[in-house]
Amino acid sequence: MAARILANLIVMGSTILARAVVQAYRQALTNASKNGVAQEAVQNIKRASKTMTEAEARQILGVTENSSWEEIAQKYDNLFERNAQNGSFYLQSKVHRAKECLEAVHKPKEPETK
Repeated sequence: MAARILANLIVMGSTILARAVVQAYRQALTNASKNGVAQEAVQNIKRASKTMTEAEARQILGVTENSSWEEIAQKYDNLFERNAQNGSFYLQSKVHRAKECLEAVHKPKEPETK
C-alpha cells in the first residue's frame, strides 16, 4: 500500500515537473523572439559558416592581388608540404581552403559541352 502511494506521488511529481519545464521553454522562446535573440543567433550561425574571402585566402598564402596562378600554386605547395611534415592539420586545411578560394577566382570556367 505504501509503495503504491509512493509510486503515485513520484508519477504526479514527474508530470508536474515536465509541464513546468515545457511551460518555461515556451516562455523562453517567446522572450527570445521579442528581444531578437533568436534572429541574432541565426545571423551568427550564418556568419560563421561563410566561406573564406579572397582577401583572407591571399593573406594565408602570402600572395598579392597581382600574383600569377603559378606563384599561388608554388606558395600553396610549399606551405602544404611544410605543414604535412611538421605540423598542424588545421593550418594545412586553411592553406588548402585558401587555394580553393583563389582557384575559383583565377581559373576560368571551362565551357560546358553538350
